[in-house]
Amino acid sequence: MQRQATLAPETLCVRSARGHGDGSALVQPLVQSTTFVRDGLESHAVHRYSRESNPTVAALEETLGELEAAPPAVAFATGLAAETALFQSILSAGDHVVCARALYGGTTRLLQKVLARFGIETDFVDARDPGRVRAALRPATKLVFLETPANPTLDLTDVRAVAEVARRAGVLSAVDNTFLTGVLQRPLDLGADFSVYSTTKFIDGHSVALGGAVVGRDAARLEELRFVRKCTGSIQSPFNAWLTLQGLKTLPLRLRRQSESAAAIAAWLAEHEDVARVHYPTLQDAALAERQHEGAHGAVVSFELAGGFERARSLLRHVRLCTLVEHVGSVETLLTHSASMTHGGVSPEERAAAGVTEGLLRISVGLEDVSDVIGDLSRAIRASAEEVQPCATR
Repeated sequence: MQRQATLAPETLCVRSARGHGDGSALVQPLVQSTTFVRDGLESHAVHRYSRESNPTVAALEETLGELEAAPPAVAFATGLAAETALFQSILSAGDHVVCARALYGGTTRLLQKVLARFGIETDFVDARDPGRVRAALRPATKLVFLETPANPTLDLTDVRAVAEVARRAGVLSAVDNTFLTGVLQRPLDLGADFSVYSTTKFIDGHSVALGGAVVGRDAARLEELRFVRKCTGSIQSPFNAWLTLQGLKTLPLRLRRQSESAAAIAAWLAEHEDVARVHYPTLQDAALAERQHEGAHGAVVSFELAGGFERARSLLRHVRLCTLVEHVGSVETLLTHSASMTHGGVSPEERAAAGVTEGLLRISVGLEDVSDVIGDLSRAIRASAEEVQPCATR
C-alpha cells in the first residue's frame, strides 16, 4: 500500500533516523553487534541476528522507503547485490527478462554471464521505444528491467509507458534509479514495481560506503527479498549503513547543486568546437526529462571529443581538478572512460549497440565551483588537441 509522504525530501533526509524522546541520541547510533539478546524461546524481538536485520540498517531502510512513499527498503551490501537478490526473488530457470540495452555494464554481465548459467534468458532492447519492449515480451517473461537515465549514455526511458506495457502483460518492472535517486525521480509513482539503487553513489555521496537497496510497495515482494537476503548473507553492514545515513542527510542539497552544475557543463560542452557529442537528459529528450524528473536532471554528463579514443586518452592525462576513477556520485568531480572501465566486461559489439563508444567519457559533477571544473576541462581539451592532432597529420 502506498504511503503518503508528508515532508519534503530535504526534511526527510535531514531527520533520517533522528532520535525521539527525552535523552535519545540525536544521531542514529551505530549498532555493530552481530547478534541480539532474547528473553526466552517465545521472544518476538525485532532483531535477532545481523545477517537478517540490524537496527542501523533498518534506520537507513526506513528513510529510503519514506523518500518514495513506500514501506522500508531492503538494503544490501552493494548495488549489484541488490539487483541479484531482486532477480533471485522473481526469476526461476526457464524465465525470461526484457532489459534496456543502455545500462550499467555490471548489470549486463550479471544477466549474461551468471544468471544465464541457471537457465534465465535475457533480451536487450532499445527501451526508449515502448513498442520494442512490448515486442520482446514472451509467455516466459517475468521482469522488465530499465535504467533511466542510462549509464553512461544518459538515454531516457518513459517509465510510465513501459511500466504500463509490462503491467498489461502481467510482468513486473524495475528501474535502476541510482543516478537520480528518489529525490529527482520516483519510479514507483510512475508505475514501476521496484526502484533499485547503488547507495554507494549519490546516496552515500562521499565514496566511503558500499551499499545497495530495493524499494517497492508490495509487502509480500519485500518480504521475499528479505528472505533471499537472509539466505545469501547479502545484507549491508551496519557501519556502511551508518555512514550512508550521514551522507543521506545532505543528499537533496548535494544532488540539486550538482545537477545545476552538470547542466551548465553540458551546455558549455555542447557549444565547444572540439566536442563531437554531448549526452545529458535535457539534450536526449527534454520533454520527457521535464515530465519525469523532479525539477532537475542529475549530475552525470557524458561526451565525446572529435578524434575519438586518442583524444579521450590525452584529455585524461591533462586534467588536474577532475579525477579518473570508476565511480559516480561523490562530492568530487570524477571522470570515467566507460568502455574500458564500467563496461570493460561487455563485448565491443554490445557496447557499440548501447552507444558506449571508445571515445566516450563520463563526468560525475561534484560540488566544486562550476567555473573551476569548466576551466580544467577547457585546458585539458586544448592540450589534447595540441598533443593528438599533429600526430594524426603525419
